[in-house]
Amino acid sequence: MRIRCCICTCLLLAAAVGLPRAAGAAGVTAARATDFLDSLGANSAIAARGETLPKTIACAKYLGIRWFRAGIEGDVPLQDFVELHKRAGVRFSWGLGSGGTDIAKLTQTARPVAAAGALLSFEGPNEPNNWGFTYQGQAGGRDRSWLPVAKLQRDLYTAVKSDPVLKKYPVWSISENGAETDNVGLQFLTIPNGAGTLMPAGTKYADYANVHNYIYHPNSPAPADDKTWNAADPTPACKVDGLYGEYGLTWARHYPGYSEEDLLTLPRVTTETGCTIDGPVTEERHALNLLSMYLDQFKRGWSYTAVYLLRDRVDEAGNQQFGFFRPDYAPRKAAVYLHNLTTILADGGSLRRPGKLNYSIPGEPATVHDMLLQKSDGTFDLVVWSELVKGTNSVTVHLGGPYAAVKVYDPTIGTAPVQTPHRVNSLTLTLSDHPVIIAIPAHSAAHHQTQRGQGQAE
Repeated sequence: MRIRCCICTCLLLAAAVGLPRAAGAAGVTAARATDFLDSLGANSAIAARGETLPKTIACAKYLGIRWFRAGIEGDVPLQDFVELHKRAGVRFSWGLGSGGTDIAKLTQTARPVAAAGALLSFEGPNEPNNWGFTYQGQAGGRDRSWLPVAKLQRDLYTAVKSDPVLKKYPVWSISENGAETDNVGLQFLTIPNGAGTLMPAGTKYADYANVHNYIYHPNSPAPADDKTWNAADPTPACKVDGLYGEYGLTWARHYPGYSEEDLLTLPRVTTETGCTIDGPVTEERHALNLLSMYLDQFKRGWSYTAVYLLRDRVDEAGNQQFGFFRPDYAPRKAAVYLHNLTTILADGGSLRRPGKLNYSIPGEPATVHDMLLQKSDGTFDLVVWSELVKGTNSVTVHLGGPYAAVKVYDPTIGTAPVQTPHRVNSLTLTLSDHPVIIAIPAHSAAHHQTQRGQGQAE
């Protein structure tokens, strides 16, 4: 067992320091569990490149992911996207793909997807540093001028926002804009005054920054503590292709973009991340990385995150071993662990306004992170995770209780509680390399006692 719970009796603590404040009065405001689940996505060819629609539906439902990166690249019928949404509840970012420039086709094909309730967003061209194209008669991207790239993204944004049906959907920027060869201003969502870019101030490109912050990078090639936490870092401390290198100071030519302070709140998504199973990245390490990566991304301000890939490619040289699923659709450990996490956090209702929980983790180590979620029935799910390659962290979580009972889950073990401590106001956890979830009732035992006392007095 990788978890150790130490149960503290509430009466002694209450006598010593008084009853804790109610969760609604002070403390940490929760995020909706559904918002976290909605952020979980993957890259998939849906029903092409050796993938089949029935298998993709089954994979999406098993994982509990909520969106796919998609668009007009490939030969997948629009009805397949609608059916995938109907059967698995997923939505789609709708993009031009690699080298695509047909904005009219992009918006035209998006309309039936939107009508089905399956459209999430629009996305600009994929990695123009790798996939150059010609737009309006001018070749651009790669090592050429990026003016054609900038004009294409500007025109895509204008086309979406001028469409009465599609204008409500956000536009995500291009990926790998940090490679721009000339300063066309793609390091901004809207070019500000005084930026000195080739495109004019006021040019609107996107509503969200779009990054491919793969977990392993030449600057950070090996497993390390806080590996995925660092990949999600929006500051210059990030060692991979992160937000700063794309929108703060571009990594290729060092064109300035947003300040470090502005990057902290810049709307952002990841349309590709992940890692391949190879060498020190075993199937277990791959699974742990993807599990903590999703948590880190949401915790650090990324609205949506898509893993590359849903299933290993079978139409490219070699077996890339990126996928949640093997080529025969057998689930890897990453699929099992994510299935367990999304099952534990599943919420079929709607929470209008998240509440607060007055919890704390005194002396929380740098490699331990926490995130408070809440379900529509009021239950708080406190996710606590460590990102150590070796060893353990011991932390004590003060719940702001006391509580008659809580439940502790470990997604690397299964979907049932691994412990159900009673009469508890704090837990001591021994953490290593993965998350645990503490399910906490909406009201403490003290709250219920107070409510009963008030009822009797009345």
